[in-house]
Amino acid sequence: MSEQQLTFGIPKGSLEKTTLELFRRSGWKIQGGSRSYFPSVDDSAMKCVLARPQEMSRYVEGGSLDAGITGRDWTLENESDVEVVADFVYSKSSMRPTRWVVVVNGDSPVTELSQLQGKRIATEMVGLTKRCFAEQGVDVEVEFSWGATEAKVAQGLVDAIVEVTETGSTIRAHGLRIIHEICESNPQLIASKSAMADPWKRAKIEQISLLLNGALQAEAKVGLKMNVPKAGLDKIVEMLPSITAPTVSPLYGSDWFAVESIISEHEVRDLIPELRTAGAEGIIEYPLNKII
Repeated sequence: MSEQQLTFGIPKGSLEKTTLELFRRSGWKIQGGSRSYFPSVDDSAMKCVLARPQEMSRYVEGGSLDAGITGRDWTLENESDVEVVADFVYSKSSMRPTRWVVVVNGDSPVTELSQLQGKRIATEMVGLTKRCFAEQGVDVEVEFSWGATEAKVAQGLVDAIVEVTETGSTIRAHGLRIIHEICESNPQLIASKSAMADPWKRAKIEQISLLLNGALQAEAKVGLKMNVPKAGLDKIVEMLPSITAPTVSPLYGSDWFAVESIISEHEVRDLIPELRTAGAEGIIEYPLNKII
């Protein structure tokens, strides 16, 4: 058992599965049953606790948690005084950026915030919504929504809602219309000021940040290996995108070379046939866990 231990918040809900998978690819196995709020982790220097993203920043700020993963939106909502260690923005996974937007019914005459003066707004994001309208000089009544928020504006129970969306397609599918974006949000690794002031805890948090980011960076990339004849080496190296430059090594007892590179996954399907035509042989594509 480690003499010191970092208490880390795992977001319960929509981010939970993605967070656990990201930790797995980063080198940590975190497991827990559906009724357990204290998942086990194969690292004696860590203690994991499940917490709702909406509350995570408050627990981190108060010191109950040393660090945790939550959405930028909820840190803003709670106006929490925490340190943002890392922003996780990636389009392939469910750690995609989201937007909090002001939404009205499709047949509403409202096209801008000023037209909502004196109107009723429903949202889960009460504090941020109030501050947004106050900054625009628009006086509105903001009420907390316990769910089914989109239905409330569609049924005329409120004049507008503030809701979270990725693309806006679901909002449009319900016959609603976005008139304003309040903020963009993405998952973040946050830490308490006291934890970051502790050298051991700071080093542990930075280790977690480094490896989580490395796993995310690798998510949409693959490695390519191939054998290339000397006559076609320059041409094939020019064809290969790379983080720095492809690795080229001579093959023993021949005028062939082993070439290795890391590229974006979406480029592979077009690139491999071109490499084959250019003379590359024995092409191997392999997945990556981390890029540091």
